[in-house]
Amino acid sequence: MNTASILSIAGPLLRARIQGPFALYDAVEVGKNRLLGEVIRLDGEFITVQVYEDTTGLMPGDTLTSHGLPLSIPLGPGVLGGIFDGLLRPLTGYHSPFVQRGARGQREARFHFTPQVHEGQQLRAGERIGGMERAGAAPQWLLVPPGVAGSVRHLAAEGPHSEDEVLCEIETSEGELKTVRAVEHWPIRRPRPVSRRLPSEVPLMTGQRVVDTLFPVALGGKAALPGGFGTGKTVLLETLAKWCSADVIVYVGCGERGNELTGMLEEFPQLVDPRTERALLERTVIIANTSNMPVAAREASIYTGVTLAEYFRDQGLNVALMADSTSRWAEALREISGRLGELPGEGGYPAYLSSRLADFYERAARVETLGGMQGSVTILGTVSPPSGDLSEPVVSHTKRYVRCMWALDVQRAQARLYPAINPLMSYSEDAGNLDGWWQAQGNDRWLELRRLFLGLLEEQVRLERMARIIGKDALPYRQQFRLLCAELINESFLRQSAYSEIDRYASPARQTAMLKLIARFVELGEAAVQKVIAPQRITGLPVFRRLQRMGEEIAEDDVEAMTALGAQLEEAFEALYREAGGSTREQA
Repeated sequence: MNTASILSIAGPLLRARIQGPFALYDAVEVGKNRLLGEVIRLDGEFITVQVYEDTTGLMPGDTLTSHGLPLSIPLGPGVLGGIFDGLLRPLTGYHSPFVQRGARGQREARFHFTPQVHEGQQLRAGERIGGMERAGAAPQWLLVPPGVAGSVRHLAAEGPHSEDEVLCEIETSEGELKTVRAVEHWPIRRPRPVSRRLPSEVPLMTGQRVVDTLFPVALGGKAALPGGFGTGKTVLLETLAKWCSADVIVYVGCGERGNELTGMLEEFPQLVDPRTERALLERTVIIANTSNMPVAAREASIYTGVTLAEYFRDQGLNVALMADSTSRWAEALREISGRLGELPGEGGYPAYLSSRLADFYERAARVETLGGMQGSVTILGTVSPPSGDLSEPVVSHTKRYVRCMWALDVQRAQARLYPAINPLMSYSEDAGNLDGWWQAQGNDRWLELRRLFLGLLEEQVRLERMARIIGKDALPYRQQFRLLCAELINESFLRQSAYSEIDRYASPARQTAMLKLIARFVELGEAAVQKVIAPQRITGLPVFRRLQRMGEEIAEDDVEAMTALGAQLEEAFEALYREAGGSTREQA
C-alpha cells in the first residue's frame, strides 16, 4: 500500500506529495471517509488526483492511499437489472435519500450456478464455464477471464451461490492456480480484448421508421443524436431502449437534470419488454449520474457504461449503450481541464476532447469474442449543443467518429412531427452495408426506395421556397405533386408516436409494406400528372386519406389490410384514368 499527503484542494482536484510509487490512473482512497479518486497527473514527487465524491471536509495533511491498481468496477450477475451511480455503486438500499460519502453499496445478489464443464477439461480465455440465473434478471454466463487458460481443477456444485464465492479453479500451463469468481474487476479505461472485429452487415432494428429505413445503424455501429432543448432526445432514447433488437440495454444518464432521471427511473421498472412479456428492467442496466453529483464522476460514468457493455458483449450478446448526454461529459472534461490550468481549445474545451471522444466511440464494434461467440456493442450518444448549434465543438468532433447522425430539429418538434429527426441534416454511412439484409427480409428495392424518399424530401425544401414567392398553385402539376408526395412521406411514414398502441413500433415487414405502398402511389400519381390530371383530384381520392393514416389505423399483424389498401390504390387510379377519358387536358 502506497500513501500520499494532501497539499492543496480545489473542488474535485487535490495535489499531494507521495510516499511511494504511484502510476497514472491508479485508484486511491482519500481521507478518513475513503473517498474514491484517481491519479490523473504525475509530477516528480507530486501527484494530482480527481475525486469522484464531494471533497467537503478534506484538508491539507489528510492521507490518501493506493493499492497500485487502476480504477475498476465489479462486473457480475448482480449488475443486470440494477440502478447504479457513475462508478457502478448501487443506488438502492440506503436509509437516506442521498448517497453518503464513501459509501460502497455492496451487492448481495445470489444466483443459481449451473456448470457446463467438468474437472480436467481444458479451457481457454472467454469460454463458458456455466450458467448464472438470478431472480429479476436475464440469464448470464460465467466465463473464463481474459488472460487465463488451462485445466479445470475444481468446480463448484450446482446450486445457489454469492458473487464472491470461488466457482472454478483453473491450473495454467505454468502450474499456477487461478480462481474464478462470478464477480470480475475490470479497469474502466481499458477495452476488453476480443479475438477479432467483424463487419457490420446487420442493422440494429429500432422499430422507428425514420431510423430503420432512412438512417439505419448497424449492430456494433455508433450514432449521435444532436438536438436542442425540447426536441425529444430523452423520449427517443427511451423508445429505442424499449423496442430495439439489442439483448441488453445500458442506459447512462450523464449529467442530466435530476427530475428527468427521476421520471425515467420511475417509469422504467414498470415497462414490459414486448419480446418476452417480462419487465424490461430485467435486461437493462441504468447508470444515473445527475448534474448535482460530483463533476469528476460524470466523466467516469461514460467509461463505466462502455466497460459494462463490453462485459455483456463478451457473453455473446448484442448490447446497446445509450449515453445521455456526451455534452455534459465534455463539460466535465472542460471543468477539470480549467482547474488543472491547461490551455483551452475551441469553445473552452480541452485540446484532447477529440481524442477522448475517439477513445469512447471506437469501443463500439461487432466482434468475435475470445471464446468464439459473436457479440456487439452499439453506441448511441446524445449531444445537447447550446441553442441547438450543430457547429459547436462537441457535435463537430463527434461527427468525425460516428457513422450515423440523427439530427433533431426544433421546428419539426414544434410541428409535433416526432421523432423530430431532420432528414436533410441526418445521414447514415451504414446504409450501403445493410442492403443485403433488407433483401433477405423481402425488400429487394430498399436502397432504391430510400433514395426516392430522400430525393423527394430534399426537393420539397426547394419547391416550398419557390412556392412562397409565386404561390403553390402557380407551380406546374408535376412540382405540386412532388410536394404532395413529400408531405405524405412526412405525415404517413416519418411521423410515429411513441404513445400510440398501434404505431409505436414498426417491424421490418410493416416498414417494407408501407414503403412500397407510398412508392407505388408516387409512380401512379406521376403517371396521372402526365395525363394532365390535377393533383387536387388525387388528394380527393378516399384512398389518399387511408394512406395518410395507415400507420395509425393498420395494426402490426394486419397483413390483409395492407394488401387490401394496395388493391384499393390500384383501383382508385384506374377509375381516375377512366374518368379522365380522352379529353383529360380539357378536364384538368
